[in-house]
Amino acid sequence: MNRVQISPAALRGEVTVPPSKSAAHRALICAALSGAPCRITPHCESDDIRATLGALEALGANITEKNDGFYFGALQDGRSEPIDCGESGSTVRFLLPIAAALGRNVTFTGRGRLPERPLGPLTAALKAGGVQVSSDRLPLTIEGKLRPGQYCLPGDISSQYISGLLFASPLTGGDCEIVLTTPLESTGYIDLTLQWMARFGIRVEQTAAGYFVPGGQAYRATDAAIEGDWSQAAFFLAAGAIGGEIAIRGLKRDSRQGDRVAADLIAAFGAKVDWRGDTLCVKSAPLHGITIDASQIPDLVPALAVTAAFAKGNTVIHSAARLRLKESDRLSATAAGLKAMGVDVEEKPDGLLITGGRPTGAAISGENDHRIVMAFAVAAAFAKGDSTISDAQAIRKSYPTFFEDFEVLGGNSRAI
Repeated sequence: MNRVQISPAALRGEVTVPPSKSAAHRALICAALSGAPCRITPHCESDDIRATLGALEALGANITEKNDGFYFGALQDGRSEPIDCGESGSTVRFLLPIAAALGRNVTFTGRGRLPERPLGPLTAALKAGGVQVSSDRLPLTIEGKLRPGQYCLPGDISSQYISGLLFASPLTGGDCEIVLTTPLESTGYIDLTLQWMARFGIRVEQTAAGYFVPGGQAYRATDAAIEGDWSQAAFFLAAGAIGGEIAIRGLKRDSRQGDRVAADLIAAFGAKVDWRGDTLCVKSAPLHGITIDASQIPDLVPALAVTAAFAKGNTVIHSAARLRLKESDRLSATAAGLKAMGVDVEEKPDGLLITGGRPTGAAISGENDHRIVMAFAVAAAFAKGDSTISDAQAIRKSYPTFFEDFEVLGGNSRAI
C-alpha cells in the first residue's frame, strides 16, 4: 500500500489502541536482560518492535513468540552478524550501550533516515567508558566492554541516549552515574524507563545532576503486561475533537507515558474529553487555538497540528526543533501537508504557527513517516473533498492496523 485515498466521513464509535510501542521496547529489553523465564503480553507487531526483537536475539536473547505474547528464556552468547535496526531510533539508542555493557563486538546498521540521525553524544559517552566506536553514525562497529563510572549526556537532544545508558548500567558490574549537562526534555520517556527497570528489580536513584545506578544489581524476571499507546490514541482524540465522537479503550489513566497529556491538550482546544470507567471519550465541540510547548511531547505534534487546522484562531507550537531529525523533518512535512490542504501555516525554526480554517482535500506527501500519514488521514476524513496520502505503508513502523481501525470508526480509505 503506497498510496491511500481518503474521502470525507466522520469518525465515530469505539476503538482499542494497540500496546504502547515505547513501553514494549522497554519491557522486551528488561525481560531479555533478566535471563530467566518470563512472559510479556500481549503480542504486538510493528516494524520498530520487530527491529528490537531482532537486536535482542542477536545479542543472545532467547525469545519465543506466541499468540498471547513473548516468552523469554536464558540469555545466551550473541551472534556475530550485524544488528539491523531498520528505521528504529529507539532500537539503536537503547541497544548500542547494552551491547557495549555486555562486551559484545558487533556492527549496527539501519535504513531510511536512521543513518542520518545523530548518535554523537551517545558514542562519545561509550568512548569515555572504554568502548571503541568506529563512527558517530550508522553503520558503526563497537568493540570492548563498557566500564562502570560517570557518564555525561545532554538532556535536550534525545532522552533515548539516557534510557540506553540506564538500561546498560546494571550490566557494567559497578556504580554508574549519569550527569545531565543540559535540562532534560521528554521527561515522561525517562519515567517510563525507570518504571520498567523497577518492575524488573533495578533501583535507580534520581540526583540533583541526573541519575545514579548502584552496582551489584541484576534484572529479575517477572511476567508483565504492556499498556495501551497514548501516542497512537492522540490521532483518535484529534478525530473526535474535530468532528466525531470516539471512545478509546486500552489506556491507563495514570500512565507514565508523557503523551498522556494528549487528552488535556485536546480538551484545551475545546473538545469534550472525559473518562467513563476505563474508557476515554472525546466528542467534538467548537475548537479554538492554543499554545503548545512540545519539548516534552514531540511525537504528539502532527496530531495536534491537524487539530489546530480545524480550530478558530491561531495555534502556536514551539520547542519542537527535534522533530526535524525524526523519520522525516516533521515540522516541514506537517507544514507542507497543511499548506496543501489550504491551511495558513508558518514554519518556524522550532515550531509552527497555524491559523485554523476549513481544510480541503489534497495530495499529501506522507514522507515515509508513520505519524505524518496517520495525522493527515484524520485531517482528510474531515476535509472538504477527497485526499490522497503517499507512503501509507509507513504505518507499519508503529501501528500496522491503523487503517483497519480507521475504517471500523467509519473512515473511508482505499489503497490506490
